Parts: sequence; structure tokens; C-alpha cells
Amino acid sequence: QVQLVESGGGLVQPGGSLRLSCAASGGTFSSYVMAWFRQAPGKEREFVIAQSGSGSNTYYANSVKGRFIISRDDAKNTAYLQMNSLKPEDTAVYYCAARQLVVPGIPLDWVEEYEYPYWGQGTQVTVSS
Repeated sequence: QVQLVESGGGLVQPGGSLRLSCAASGGTFSSYVMAWFRQAPGKEREFVIAQSGSGSNTYYANSVKGRFIISRDDAKNTAYLQMNSLKPEDTAVYYCAARQLVVPGIPLDWVEEYEYPYWGQGTQVTVSS
């Protein structure tokens, strides 16, 4: 079974930067589709960013384009979310998610939670002055 553990959350001032990590175990990490979602208090969980296992395809929510970057280190079985120019509205619990299999020719709905069978426990990010 795939296990995901997020870390790196904390308090940061508006305009600052933070990097989240998602450590994976239980499979061939290099083949995973990795994604990040977030949930603010009183709101539904929303899609943030996702990347294919090859790194050839990346999808962003409009709210984070130009500010957030997803990356991975296959040697460490870890995915990262680099968050720059943070805003108070970025405050949320951030979750990493993974999908092991992508079938060629079958569309993947990158922004949908049901496409990702494996989830981490979440890490809190607070953006405040």
C-alpha cells in the first residue's frame, strides 16, 4: 500500500515563501502522478497543482499560477510544493495525493479528488502578519 506523509507547514508572512514535502513509500515513486489539494476553514477541499510521473505535464489552479511550483526527487521518494508570494487566502491545510496508474488514451481528470486513491494526513499553512 502507498503511504504519504506531508511536512513543512507553518506560519509565514504575506509575500513570503514556504516549501512543503510529501514523502512516499510502498511503490515505484517515479511513476506516480502527484497532486496537492488544500482546505481552508469552513470551505470545501480544492485542487492546487498536479504533475505526471514523467514531469511532462503540470496543471495549476488559476489562483496559484506563477506562484507555486511542484517538483520531485525520485532518489528520496519525495514530492515538493514550493509556495512563493504567499497570500492570506492561501491559509489552509494542505494535502498531498497520489495515483499509481495512468492508462494511455484514457483521460485523467487532474482536478478531481476521486482520481487519487492515496492521501496524506495534511499539514497546516498559515499566512498572516
